[in-house]
Amino acid sequence: MNFAQLLAGKLLLSSEVPLQQATISYLLRTNQLTQLPSITKKYGKPECRRCGNKDAQLFAKIPCARCDTTHVYCRNCVQTGRVLACDPLLVWHGIEPTYQKQKEPCRWNGTLTPAQDKAATAIIEVIDHPKAELIIWAVCGAGKTEMLFPAITKAIQQAKRICIATPRADVVRELLPRFKRAFPDTEMEALYANSPDKTGRGQLVISTTHQLIRYQAAFDLMIIDEIDAFPYHHDKTLPLLTKRASKASATSIYLTATPRKEHRAKIRRKQLAVQFVPIRFHGHPLPVPQLKIEFQLRKKLQQNNQSTALTQFIQSRSSKRQLLIFAPTIELVEKVSKQYNAISVHAADPDRKEKVNQFRQKKIDTLVTTTILERGVTFPSVDVVILGAGHHVFDEAAIVQIAGRAGRSPDDPTGEVLLIHQGKTNAMEDAIAQIKMMNRKGKNQ
Repeated sequence: MNFAQLLAGKLLLSSEVPLQQATISYLLRTNQLTQLPSITKKYGKPECRRCGNKDAQLFAKIPCARCDTTHVYCRNCVQTGRVLACDPLLVWHGIEPTYQKQKEPCRWNGTLTPAQDKAATAIIEVIDHPKAELIIWAVCGAGKTEMLFPAITKAIQQAKRICIATPRADVVRELLPRFKRAFPDTEMEALYANSPDKTGRGQLVISTTHQLIRYQAAFDLMIIDEIDAFPYHHDKTLPLLTKRASKASATSIYLTATPRKEHRAKIRRKQLAVQFVPIRFHGHPLPVPQLKIEFQLRKKLQQNNQSTALTQFIQSRSSKRQLLIFAPTIELVEKVSKQYNAISVHAADPDRKEKVNQFRQKKIDTLVTTTILERGVTFPSVDVVILGAGHHVFDEAAIVQIAGRAGRSPDDPTGEVLLIHQGKTNAMEDAIAQIKMMNRKGKNQ
């Protein structure tokens, strides 16, 4: 067995090492594996070396059956396996793993547009620069996945290890088959909760950012998709995990259609290199959302009455597109789906994956959803409505991303986007301004 390929670049609890205890003991005796304390104290305060948590309120004590005593554990990362103070982390210190060098690893036969090719060239150019960073600011539907193929090809030719990290499991599931088709001879794995595609040996790893908790100094090329998305943007642990999973010399590529203020500030100050892709792969502009005010909207929705604006929109539609309705809460999603005899989907729905697949296959005409489908999913021909667009969950980034679900196919490059609200918000105005700005940039290319 190739222990180096299985364990190098990992930071694992003993229960996570897929080897017999006798083998683990042998690797420890021969110094190929070393142990690190999982929870340490700094200035008298606990610190979790697994997730980086330093908040004393997120530590607790629990009786340990193994030691017959009480130990501290970290509540911040308990969902990925409880780490007790008596349970060390295991780190590989044996030989470095080697990965296959392929002359022509990519079998994708498509052609990049000029805008895509420009971005792909920019990514290729930074790969050989240690610690280089580049943000690709690409509109929804620009074809970001295909832009990555040339750089990943070069990285595989150089026997480098690559990670594509994304905040959401849905995106991992969607990306894996696309990359398998493009790079059929490359050892690949997908990491998310209960993933069936975990091998521990991937040269190309597609992972949720949460799953990177088990990696340390593993990747030569770190590509972070949707850096502005929840939960990556809101959870300080996740950027720490992606940084730790990267080698010290790693190149970092950030992909986003909606960079947050801190990234825009870095771009303005020239602290972060940027490559714009302001036009979709089919050459058509982004749909600009239309605003529709409805007085007493919140009261109607609370009283389980239909939105007049939504009803009128549905009745006036002449297109054969499917309809994607976004609502701010699960409760409202369920209400609206019943009102319009539609299918609902949300994060807590056990049939979520199947319903999304049925909508993609056009077995469902209307789907009512929360923001779980605001990004990372592609439907070829939809109209989009945000019901209650003034709700705080629909910030600028969310509105731009939701609008980006429409018009993604070259066979139907338009699509209507309607924001039904009780009062216009800054988020709506900023989102529309950003979409118009990218459309202007696209015209000038």
